[in-house]
Amino acid sequence: MNQPTSTAPDTGATDALPTVVIVGRPNVGKSTLFNRIVGHQVAIVEDRPGVTRDRKEVEAEWLGTHFLLVDTGGWLPGGSELDEKVSRQVEAAVKAADVVLFVVDASVGLTDDDESVANWLRRIHAPVVVVANKADNDRRENEMWEFLGLGMGEPVPVSALHGRRAGDLLDVVVAQFPEGAGREPATSVDGIPVDEDGEQLWRPDDVPPPRVAIVGRPNVGKSTLFNRLVGEDRSVVHDMAGTTRDAIDTLVDTPDGPIVFVDTAGMRRRSRIDDSAEYYSMVRALRAIDDADIALLVIDATEGVTSQDQRLAERVDAAGCPIVVMLNKWELLDDAEQRADVTRELERKLYFMGDAPVLRISALTGKGVHKLRPVLQGAIEQYHRRVPTRDVNRVIAEAQQRQPAGHGLRVLYALQGATDPPTFTLFVNRELPAPYLRYLERSIREAFEFGSTPIKIRVRKRSE
Repeated sequence: MNQPTSTAPDTGATDALPTVVIVGRPNVGKSTLFNRIVGHQVAIVEDRPGVTRDRKEVEAEWLGTHFLLVDTGGWLPGGSELDEKVSRQVEAAVKAADVVLFVVDASVGLTDDDESVANWLRRIHAPVVVVANKADNDRRENEMWEFLGLGMGEPVPVSALHGRRAGDLLDVVVAQFPEGAGREPATSVDGIPVDEDGEQLWRPDDVPPPRVAIVGRPNVGKSTLFNRLVGEDRSVVHDMAGTTRDAIDTLVDTPDGPIVFVDTAGMRRRSRIDDSAEYYSMVRALRAIDDADIALLVIDATEGVTSQDQRLAERVDAAGCPIVVMLNKWELLDDAEQRADVTRELERKLYFMGDAPVLRISALTGKGVHKLRPVLQGAIEQYHRRVPTRDVNRVIAEAQQRQPAGHGLRVLYALQGATDPPTFTLFVNRELPAPYLRYLERSIREAFEFGSTPIKIRVRKRSE
């Protein structure tokens, strides 16, 4: 199976790509098919219904044709309130579809729920391809013909798990696209594709948009905040803890440039995770933190700072990205005394985060969320900041004059070796004590106004 060109949001190229949406009742193998087409495991897969709840979009490619592939949760109207919200997510995805893959289970046969999905899909305008999944052998393929009764054309038998006839399915899919759709431009400048006006679609020195991960314990309002920031209901929001299972990312154009917001699953202590889907959700959330440029740590102000909030903050701090604390549900605190208690608790339990910005918000109503924009821009600028070598050495020299390390210890030379986060290398004549290194780090932070952005100090021993 061909690999996708990218699993991250594009900065605009994907807008013109054909969109293929995978739908069906729960537990027919939609996410397995999604992973098979993409070429590696992107969506969480487990052999039980209800694992996928949010839409997940990835750019994929087949024989030179590119398209946007969308995984969805099981469409099951008339179920619980959560089922209804998942179904609304599926319907929103189908509205933008150029092709719909209607996945059914060949090992089970036609069900009443399949009929319900088919009745709904008959009302849409996009072409629908019936995919008889779990057709693992010739006998299963022969049993797929009962799906002709859906009145939606000849089903395509596949085994998403084993890859059987997956290529045949993709041939059918790309044949549905308008001629030339999804094909890369035939002309280029210096190997870079150009548009109709000859302008390069991207440049080698383009900086990818910053990634902002929204993290926190289950049921603190992460998905509500995510939807508020992206401007649409991309994540399923429900008052049941653990609604979000996968890391969902969306590129948002802001007045300050594009930003990728990533909604993550709520993280609990590993000892309390007794569900494999929740375990993989936690793994994806941790990966999102490691890949993030900034983390928004969402805390439920009505519960205060819990021990799990502390551990999660330590994990984010260790990843080396700036943290912005979002005290959500602030409007539910009754009086000034309660709010003062939460503020003191925050300062006491999250002291190691230093001067991390703290915003008091209501994700549900949007109150206070507008204050995030300037904070994000400041954090992004600090995270990518590069300081000239001469300025670094000047600050280090001044710091050593104010407070020598003693015993002949000193820094001979210093430079900034990397950004994201800012990383400084100190060349020393002998090993410096840890308290003095912290003093030098603080001197650098204050001189160049790094705020709450984590900075790294590396020490290299060099003879004079």
